[in-house]
Amino acid sequence: MRFRPWLALVLWVLLLPVHAASPLQKRADRFLVLVNAGYQALYRVESEAQWNASTDVKPEHDAAAEVAGRARAAFNGNPAILREARELLSRRRSLSETTVRQLERILLNAAEGPMTNPDLVAERIAAETAQASAMNGFQFRFRGTNVTANDIDRVLSTSRDLGERREVWEASKEIGPRLKDGLVRLRDLRNGVARELGHSNYFALQVAAYGMTTDEMVRLNEAFMTELRPLYRHLHTWVKHELARRYGQPVPKLIPAHWIDNRWSQEWGGLVEGIDLDAYFARHDPSWITKTAEQFYTGLGFPALPVTFWTRSDLFPVPPGQSRQKNAHASCWHIDLEQDIRSLMSVEANRWWFETAHHELGHAYYDLAYSRPEVPYLLRTSANPAFHEGIGELIGMASMQIPYLQARQILPAEFKGDSLHVLLNDALSHSVPFLFWGSGPMTHWEADIYAGGLPVERWNSRWWEYVREFQGVEPPAERGDTWCDPATKTHVNDAPCYYPNYAVATVLKFQFHDHIARRILHQPPQSCNYAGNREIGTWLRRMLEKGATEDWRKVLRDATGEDLSTRAMLAYYQPLLRWLEEQNRGRQIGWD
Repeated sequence: MRFRPWLALVLWVLLLPVHAASPLQKRADRFLVLVNAGYQALYRVESEAQWNASTDVKPEHDAAAEVAGRARAAFNGNPAILREARELLSRRRSLSETTVRQLERILLNAAEGPMTNPDLVAERIAAETAQASAMNGFQFRFRGTNVTANDIDRVLSTSRDLGERREVWEASKEIGPRLKDGLVRLRDLRNGVARELGHSNYFALQVAAYGMTTDEMVRLNEAFMTELRPLYRHLHTWVKHELARRYGQPVPKLIPAHWIDNRWSQEWGGLVEGIDLDAYFARHDPSWITKTAEQFYTGLGFPALPVTFWTRSDLFPVPPGQSRQKNAHASCWHIDLEQDIRSLMSVEANRWWFETAHHELGHAYYDLAYSRPEVPYLLRTSANPAFHEGIGELIGMASMQIPYLQARQILPAEFKGDSLHVLLNDALSHSVPFLFWGSGPMTHWEADIYAGGLPVERWNSRWWEYVREFQGVEPPAERGDTWCDPATKTHVNDAPCYYPNYAVATVLKFQFHDHIARRILHQPPQSCNYAGNREIGTWLRRMLEKGATEDWRKVLRDATGEDLSTRAMLAYYQPLLRWLEEQNRGRQIGWD
């Protein structure tokens, strides 16, 4: 055969050793080694300080959290780091995909605390520390007595006295005015910080991790609601007729907020007869709830949680008589981007905390999956901000499937819950009203205040306009703009513009669940059992271990074979929609 020099050249290039990187790649590699090391070290310092401030609200812990926040911002937003990242990205075609993704993450991290304006960053950190302290240390009172958030929820889930329900609902909103001034200040500071690196506002900065603009994210959430609106309108109609019957009242056009068991009307549980499972959990103690949640994951082939999870977490309510105050919102923390995983909860022995514990441990196992040498510290996060919540929601949903609860002997084998009632309870308690809450008032209101410049004197009234429009819910009486009812939701203060992530996560969980049920278990998605299935664990691990090393759209397509879509959610509830149409025959549907 005649010798072909070009072929020899091609073979030589193909056989070059992997380490023969270009000078630009070597420069980027050296830079990223230093940045990853500093990022991880300061992430750990700040997380530890914030953990202390959230689990034991004291001035000294607040001060330590503020100092740690400043140190981390000083590193992440260092102008020299910014210059080098931008310079390298200007020649991105000569760099590997993982390198480019790390450099882009550096710029997103820097935008939270750019040292191009250190005074502004310091003001923001101080304001956020003060806001968290005010929120964590607030003492709810009801009828002259100190109460916890759990106490408020207990009254709303048990009382049939509309007067008492209204009082406790209004007591849950007393924290709003306490937080309002701080939130106004934070809105301005967050927007100022985001604009330092070219983002038009703070909402735009938060959705940049999706590769989307503010308008694109708002339109995406509106599309979710449009596609699910027939189901939601029928649920709304059925619920208001049930509630009117329960309280002996005429059927309203809009549902009064204090009629619903949840303080924010984001979940509509407790309405379906024969599906109250609390008695099956009440026979156990709270520690059983958390250990059973861990066993869900180990049954899929994941390792047991690190011993330090159990020794360092804060899982249960503060014992009576102790003066310590802590954040009431369930969360899971990746303290050091390695093996130090902790959860902050107030677990009690009931159905809600059983599902919540499974959700929070979903974050823990996601964190552990991508905490491996192949994933740089900068990319030890989820594929997009919704994936973390989507995995937690998926496992929470799977943990409440009737066949799973029977397999774990939590429900007796002879338990005969009506399948449509189970599906109805699932829709009301976990998914459909929650999506309309997250995609509706939460996404639109925060887009308005950060991107739209909504005047402060219109904050509360605009909030209730959105609650009426998107949820079909109204307050028990007019709420003036001296109140700040959206600020009663924890994440509005400490993780702003986060609720679009929850809405996307709700859609994702059905896509994940649909794939598992149909392709792995070959069982109906509405009634299936994950227990002990190692193939599910392998599928999950393959997705989770990537962290943020690949574009989230690719991760989703690789895992499920489809793009982001409400298809699976609509299919899951199709039998319920047919049932509701029959139940609501002759009724006026919806509220508009």
